[in-house]
Amino acid sequence: MAVTTQTMTDEQRKSVALEYLKAFDNGSVTSTGGSILDLFADDAQVCFPKWGLADGKEEIGRLFGDVGGTLKSIKHHYAEFTWVFSGGDLLVVEGTSHGEHRDGPWRAGVPEWGAGRWCDVFEIRDFKIQRCFIYLDPDYAGQDTDRYPWLKGQS
Repeated sequence: MAVTTQTMTDEQRKSVALEYLKAFDNGSVTSTGGSILDLFADDAQVCFPKWGLADGKEEIGRLFGDVGGTLKSIKHHYAEFTWVFSGGDLLVVEGTSHGEHRDGPWRAGVPEWGAGRWCDVFEIRDFKIQRCFIYLDPDYAGQDTDRYPWLKGQS
């Protein structure tokens, strides 16, 4: 990771994270028409459940292509976000979403045990995402119920 060269406020870090989430909702295109990858440092890391850790923009692009290729649409519920600021480069955002996966639709809270609730941990420095670790259930359509005794018969 590069040495910090620009001071950022929590609100500036929040704006970078929001731009990233809105780009995901807009087919990986930012509000200025650029690629979502433009928001990342060259040596950034992204971790996604069941995919693993992507190092650098090339692998991050592959991760987003793999995951995004399974989604027909996604919409994050911005008004319901919970933000946690560390006073430094780290920030956490917890939220909900809905959309359509190739295997079917999802909406946070429907059913209550289903996909749609998520938490992202960001490290943002010099107006670039250095790290984004994504925590969610990647079974968007709720089909993986047989392995969990408390969900059997609830698909």
